[in-house]
Amino acid sequence: MAIDQKLLEILRCPVCVRESDDAGLLTLVKDVWLVCQTCERKYPIRDDIPVMLVEEGDRWRATAVDALPDTPPEPAV
Repeated sequence: MAIDQKLLEILRCPVCVRESDDAGLLTLVKDVWLVCQTCERKYPIRDDIPVMLVEEGDRWRATAVDALPDTPPEPAV
């Protein structure tokens, strides 16, 4: 199940949205990632729920968009 478009329109990166209301727009990638257009943090979507924890975004920040897994990753332990 894909993420609802209305939800995608209102969600923002929790780090970047602190800077301005226009910052932190997210792009849906591979139907299981939300990628911040401002800082390039990548947030997984697990069981149709976006995991908007800064730690999760940081975990995948250095990974290129093309290299992201096609399935949601397991939570960091």
